[in-house]
Amino acid sequence: NFKREIADKTLLVGLSSTVFRDAKYTSHEVTVDKEQCEWFEQTLKDHPADDGWKIFVFTHAPPNGSGLRVLQENHVVNGCCWLNHSNDAECRKFIELVREHRCIKGWFSGHFHLGQDYQDSITFPTIDPKDGPYPNRGSCVFVQTSVMRSGSSRDGRQQSRMIRGNKDGFEICTVDHKDGGKIRLDATITYSDNTHEVGVYAHGDIADTDEKFFKVYQPSAGDELHPPDEGYIGDRWTDDGTLLVVDEITQDTKAWWNMACGRVLGMLNGMLIEYDPSTLAPLGLIVGADELVGKKIAVIDSGLEECLIDDGELNPGMEGAECEGMEAREQAVLLIDEADGQVTVVQPNEDGSYWRKIVRNKMIRMKEARRIKAAKLFAEDELKLGEEAKVVPSWGPYMSTSGTAKKTGVAGLTTKAENM
Repeated sequence: NFKREIADKTLLVGLSSTVFRDAKYTSHEVTVDKEQCEWFEQTLKDHPADDGWKIFVFTHAPPNGSGLRVLQENHVVNGCCWLNHSNDAECRKFIELVREHRCIKGWFSGHFHLGQDYQDSITFPTIDPKDGPYPNRGSCVFVQTSVMRSGSSRDGRQQSRMIRGNKDGFEICTVDHKDGGKIRLDATITYSDNTHEVGVYAHGDIADTDEKFFKVYQPSAGDELHPPDEGYIGDRWTDDGTLLVVDEITQDTKAWWNMACGRVLGMLNGMLIEYDPSTLAPLGLIVGADELVGKKIAVIDSGLEECLIDDGELNPGMEGAECEGMEAREQAVLLIDEADGQVTVVQPNEDGSYWRKIVRNKMIRMKEARRIKAAKLFAEDELKLGEEAKVVPSWGPYMSTSGTAKKTGVAGLTTKAENM
């Protein structure tokens, strides 16, 4: 971590992703350790906006709530979009600090290996009410930074960022390394006072005609001036506490709702996704399209009726050991396959979250790959089984170190059996 005062009351702050080799449920460098987080929070307290301080933050991955473009086919399904992604409280902490400390004026990050030609590679803390609900990003402009080397780019762009400060605020520019370092203005931010600013884009999306990376759908809860987006179905609960999400799920289904426990679930591209309740940013994959498309979803009450006691004043109580840890309203998420007459219960994790925390650390998976390689050599050379020897790992779903698992179905159980 570092901090540098580069001008009067203008501070650059950097946080490093230090937990990698033993980080849980992630294969990427997105975890900032506790000591740095505490140092960062104290730095913000020591440089308040009311005293005129302006802080620009730099991290590898962006924080949850930034609103930046994200790849659902990679970072979402593997739960590695945001800083400290696999820990709910730590993941939310960064946007909470942004909202509390309006001295943070800009936050620059990379991680997604996407270019800077899209408007949602820069997000503003405030938008015109006619354009949508208030984004609640404090006083901070979030900025996605691309890559300079062609081999690292997901969309062919080779770009970096340049910040130009002035007496009124600052400008965000792109340096195009495929075009001789040509500089392009992307956005202008003007300070209204120490805690407010106005951002203006210099251009719209600049996308190729065959662009593969489209803007990812993200739920919007609305605000006092705007209703929730058309995908919201949380107002369709029946009197008996049942929610039938859709008749039959397709790749184009978009729907989201709040569970009684506060979790937010929704569908995108045929997948069931969990979203952060505060920011509605995607957290991770619950059910893959291989298991979900063509089925229905229902949410039903599953609480133990024997745990509810009527004390005569309509105040329910609890009794019995079987009621320990019961939520005020317990629910079950069901996948319904009417063709086969099968119902699958989608169980949450022990911490209450639903997204599948199945991504083991990349260093662990590299060791597993070496064991498989050694087993193949042993089968071929020592057991004389030849190159046709079949070697399989006992732990899934990964067969490589790529860190991407888009399927959740179990062949022959929740999906059709594979032909052997």
